[in-house]
Order: sequence, then C-alpha cells, then structure tokens
Amino acid sequence: MTWLAAVTVIPPDTTQQALGYPSLFLLVLIGALVPVVPTGALVSSAAVVAFHRTAISLGMVFLTASLAAFLGDLALYWLGRRGMKSKNGSRWLEAIRSRAPEDRLAQAQEKLAGHGVAVLVLSRLVPAGRIPVMLACLIAKWPVRRFVRGNLPACLAWAVTYQLIGILGGSLFKEPWEGVAAAVVLTVAVGVAPGLWKRMRRPAKA
Repeated sequence: MTWLAAVTVIPPDTTQQALGYPSLFLLVLIGALVPVVPTGALVSSAAVVAFHRTAISLGMVFLTASLAAFLGDLALYWLGRRGMKSKNGSRWLEAIRSRAPEDRLAQAQEKLAGHGVAVLVLSRLVPAGRIPVMLACLIAKWPVRRFVRGNLPACLAWAVTYQLIGILGGSLFKEPWEGVAAAVVLTVAVGVAPGLWKRMRRPAKA
C-alpha cells in the first residue's frame, strides 16, 4: 500500500520528462550521425515544452541536446578518421563526402586554413555547414583532440541558439502545442533562408 501510494503522488510531468530526455538525446545523437533528422526543430520543440514547466527543465533540455550533439559529432569524426586511414575507406566517410558538395568543401577548406577552430565553432550555426567543415578537418588531418576543442563550444552554441528559438515560440503563445508549431516554423525558416537568399542573388549577379 505504501508503494502504491507513492506511485500515485508522482506528477504526470515527471514520467513525461523521464521519457522525453532520453528520447531527445537519442534523436539528436542519431541526427548528428545521420544528418536527416531535424535536430534543430527537435531542440526548439523540447524548449517550448520546457518553457511552460520550470527553469530546470530548460537546463535539462540544453544539457541533453548539447551532449548528444557533441557525442554524435565526435563519433562521426572518429569514424571518418578511420575511413581516411583505411585503404578502402568506409561507408561513414563516403556518407560524409556525399553530403559535402565540392563548392562548399572548397569554401570550408579555405576558411579553415585561414581561421582554424573558429570556423568549426560557427559551422554548426550555418545551415548545412557542419558536414563540409568536418570533412575539411578530416582532409587537413586534424587530431581528435583539436576537433574536440572546436566542436564543444560549437555544440553549446548550437543548443543555445535553437533553445532560444523555442523559448521565443513558447513565450508568444499560451498553449505549448502552439509554441511548438511556431518554433518548428521558425526553425525551418532559419534553415531555408540562406538558400533562398543565394538563389535570389544568382540572377542579380548574372
């Protein structure tokens, strides 16, 4: 009876958070390894829900997202280095190369040579900028330790940025689902805007 009474007083939010943080961690980790999961939208949506709870919830979202992104990047870079050292390469290295167009890779190599770690820090904040810069680091044969020095602040800055987008969406609406929808729209807009701007500039240059 005592155990049953203890279970009944556990708030529903506690169970949701216990399931939500591991799910967020796993999805962001997968998104870092296989860049098809919209990790930015996930973090923003989680931040909206946390905004309507407590400051501790926001802190947990930040820690969960940044740690998962960091570990995912580190694992992908380590797998890429193994592929660079192997005569036959690896499927992970090929996956990185397939997502790094030649023009973006050339730009990443040029900026990396001129600015070093700072480019790696900014790469996560630029849409589709992470993979070309990571490949440039691999080609430049950066050791894992040097990559970690740049990638750690990059992941922290990335988590803060998308969490702020979520907080903005959550502050505009009373209902969490409305804030989640607004955060997703803002995240998509942030990701699409640079590409649209480049397309608009091309005809002008022509």
